[in-house]
Amino acid sequence: MKTQEKYFSRKSAPERSARMVETIFGCKWSLTVYQLLANGINRPGEMVRSVEGLTTKVLNECLKRNVQFGILERITYNEVPPRVEYTVTTFGTKFIRILDELEKLQSDIECDV
Repeated sequence: MKTQEKYFSRKSAPERSARMVETIFGCKWSLTVYQLLANGINRPGEMVRSVEGLTTKVLNECLKRNVQFGILERITYNEVPPRVEYTVTTFGTKFIRILDELEKLQSDIECDV
């Protein structure tokens, strides 16, 4: 009797993208930062003033993580006083679109229950 050959290997989550999603959702402020950027608020000081409970330290950690993943870009202007702004990268736009789809999926799940 012949044994059947296995055609499919075990599928696992993509390591880097899964870690990125976990890290971004682990930071409760990331989605708020994306919302601020979508509304034209791109300077850290303005972000802190716009959101109750958001501290400069936590915001800087969140922004740094997003820059490391390539979701946001940090733009530094050579001025006195120094000025820093953040923008969403092309990759970040795609990533945020996926997060929006996850939010829609969650809404669908809540409607079905």
